[in-house]
Amino acid sequence: MKQETFRKRKPKIVVIGGGTGLPVILKSLKEKDADITAIVTVADDGGSSGVLRRSFNAVPPGDLRNVLTALSEIPELQREIFQYRFRSDDQSLSGHTIGNLIISAMADMRGNIYEAIQLLAKMMHVKGHVYPAAEEPLNLHARYMDGTTQCGESQIPKKGKMIDVVSVTCVEEERPVQASRKVVSAIMNADMVVLGPGSLFTSILPNIMIPAIGKALIETEGKVVYISNIMTQLGETEGLNDADHVKVLHKHLGTKFVDIALTNIGDVPQDYIEQEENEEYLLQVEHDFKGLKEEVPMIISDDFLLLTGNKVYHNGEKVAEEIFRTAFNSQRKMKEYL
Repeated sequence: MKQETFRKRKPKIVVIGGGTGLPVILKSLKEKDADITAIVTVADDGGSSGVLRRSFNAVPPGDLRNVLTALSEIPELQREIFQYRFRSDDQSLSGHTIGNLIISAMADMRGNIYEAIQLLAKMMHVKGHVYPAAEEPLNLHARYMDGTTQCGESQIPKKGKMIDVVSVTCVEEERPVQASRKVVSAIMNADMVVLGPGSLFTSILPNIMIPAIGKALIETEGKVVYISNIMTQLGETEGLNDADHVKVLHKHLGTKFVDIALTNIGDVPQDYIEQEENEEYLLQVEHDFKGLKEEVPMIISDDFLLLTGNKVYHNGEKVAEEIFRTAFNSQRKMKEYL
């Protein structure tokens, strides 16, 4: 009887990151019978998010907006309105999305970003939970291999140097960075914690460099999965293969905490690599099976490519299926062990 009850419980899957890759995976995971929690970076300082961050001295809303939209079950038209971006010639509203303005206004009304996001999640019929990694904007700092430093998520890749390590600090005061409420408990109670996909140094690491989140990733009994990027990124990961990505994660927390690496082995067509519109992305990330085996106990490799228009994405449906199956099997094995 206990075994049957257990099998009916939804696997608890926590996804951590930011950028454009995270919503792709979340949108597909939403269709699975899983209890989803998204933990979203708050170190962005570029574009519309950066302007609103400086104007309101508040958490940048862009990544949170995309995650809310991905997990929302409101009609398509309402999602399109939430994601609508004003044209560049609209003067004071130039480049802003309606969703960014709504999130900033709601945070101002409620007095904090956490309550604002929870209220919006209810209004948007979000399937799952969405938490900012911290409840205040953070500064991202990078030290390059040559010993020089740079502050600012949007500025770090522009130096064109190899990054050694990154860290985060509070914007206004010199005090320890605190994780947002419920973030640590979500990680500790998860069956699986997924990192990425997303920019390694500027979307994933800003979250895990929050001390309480890093500690929880090391201590959780849930399996930690890293989804390797498909393409290298200018100013971030040139010359790094998939094993190198995992090594960077382990270096930052000082221990091997990733249990599973999910990596693409499908070949990206050359004409996609040469697209000028994708100049931020340089070459396909090479697969180093031997190197990965030295870093993680388990590797999931397959053709995870989705080629749309002139851009390369992860096939969210295939990735979500692998994540869900592995989380469910891990959950079942834990029950059998107990």
